[in-house]
Amino acid sequence: MSSGDEAAAQQLLQEASDLIVAGVDRELPGWVERGTARILDAWADAGGADGPGRLDTGTRAQADRDAAVAGEVARARVVADLRTLLALDAAEQRATPLQIVRTAHREPTALLESLGVPHVVRDEFDERSFPDDVYGLAPHTLGDLGDPDLGPLHLAWGMAKTRLLKVRRGE
Repeated sequence: MSSGDEAAAQQLLQEASDLIVAGVDRELPGWVERGTARILDAWADAGGADGPGRLDTGTRAQADRDAAVAGEVARARVVADLRTLLALDAAEQRATPLQIVRTAHREPTALLESLGVPHVVRDEFDERSFPDDVYGLAPHTLGDLGDPDLGPLHLAWGMAKTRLLKVRRGE
C-alpha cells in the first residue's frame, strides 16, 4: 500500500472525527435538558398531583435552569474528552467516540439525585453494561443526541479507522 492510501484513510478518519465532535458539541446540551425533563416529568406523573414526585413550579423552573447548566458542563467535558481521544494516533485509541459520549449521563444524574429523584428500573443488560447510569440516560447511539446523522458518522469513523489500520499493516 502506498503512503497516498494511508493519507487518504487518515483524511477520512479526520473528517469523520471532526464531524462527530462538531455534532456532539452542538447537540449534547439539548440532549441533557431533554433527558432531565423526561425523567422529571415521569417522576411527577408517577407521584400524582400531590405525590412525592411533584415539584413546585419554582423548584421545577430551577431544575430546568440547572439542567441547562449541566448540559453545558457535560458538553465541555465530553467534547474535551473526544478531542483528547481523537488527537491520538488511531492505533493508540482505546475507546470509541460513543463510549466517551455515553459518559454524558453523569451531569444530569447528579442533578436528578440532588432533587431526590429515585433511580429508574432498567433491564438487566443496561444494569450490567452501564451500572452508574441509574436513570437510563446514556445514549445508545450518537444519533440519540438529537441529530440522526450522527449515528452513521460513528459507523463511518469506525470504518475509516479500520481502513487506516489495515493500510498500515499492508492489508
